Amino acid sequence: MTRALLLLSLCFLMFTSHSTAQTYNPFYGDIVNTVSASNIVADLTTFESFGVKTNGSSALSNTQNWIVSRYQSLGYTTIEEQAFSFSGNTSHNIIITKTGSVYPNTFIVIDAHYDTINGPGTNDNGSGTVLLLEMARLLKNVDTEYSIKFIHFSGEEAGLIGSNYYVNTTVIPQNMDIALVFNIDQVGGVSGTINDTIICEYDTTAPIENNAESLAATNTLATCIGLYSNLGTELSNAYGSDYVPFENAGKVITGLYEKNETPHSHSPTDVLANMDPNYLYEVTKGSVGAALEFAIGISTLSAPETVPTEKKTLNSTPILQMD
Repeated sequence: MTRALLLLSLCFLMFTSHSTAQTYNPFYGDIVNTVSASNIVADLTTFESFGVKTNGSSALSNTQNWIVSRYQSLGYTTIEEQAFSFSGNTSHNIIITKTGSVYPNTFIVIDAHYDTINGPGTNDNGSGTVLLLEMARLLKNVDTEYSIKFIHFSGEEAGLIGSNYYVNTTVIPQNMDIALVFNIDQVGGVSGTINDTIICEYDTTAPIENNAESLAATNTLATCIGLYSNLGTELSNAYGSDYVPFENAGKVITGLYEKNETPHSHSPTDVLANMDPNYLYEVTKGSVGAALEFAIGISTLSAPETVPTEKKTLNSTPILQMD
């Protein structure tokens, strides 16, 4: 059997193995409806105020300290500032762990980079940074079956330095059990345009063994965006962001990227005035719904669940889409 035929067969098996289509979850919806547009704008404004966040700069350090203090103010206590060096400077990944109640040693990684080049990077990637902060606020007191790691990577703009370091020094040596990596990069939209669609990214590269799972997870992501936001979705291939080192290590990945790609990235004009905050608000809503789906949020009103002997699948019925 050829690799292409094997992949198609795997997708078909995944499609036929799920009999219940993913539907709107009122518990998730209630949480999604508390996403704060004013929080998003306030955090974007603060992120922008720190300036150009290049390796070794005080702007990057100030942004790091702000992110850490925000998680502390939300009540998170498991916060690691992972130092790594490149080009003669020290930078930090910020890793926040929320422990799951059923599978505490299996993780949903939700990440965004916070470094920038040539400008304040309010869209690239203040948008992803702020989205993670708002998501973490809403999920802090929500019981989830799977553990979540919110990770703010540095060194992305220099060539995925921070995420490569994390994968090579932590994920691989610890044989970390990662169910899914959900990457968020540049999702702030473009002012003055109609921003009504988000790109959902899936793995199309080697190693191919995880590609079918990535496609299924990305279809779940797209479904959640449709259920919990006003945005449409398109599927496209994943490339050039912090999920790549995880994918190279054989982990299942998915991600989000804006449909209308800003012309302002990597420039002094990557500022809030050139973004569409309402678009980011909708992306955040869909992302929160997806995070709850992936990590399996548990309502306190639900009947107690017997701890299963096997892990639940993270993916609902996938929509087959092959390039």
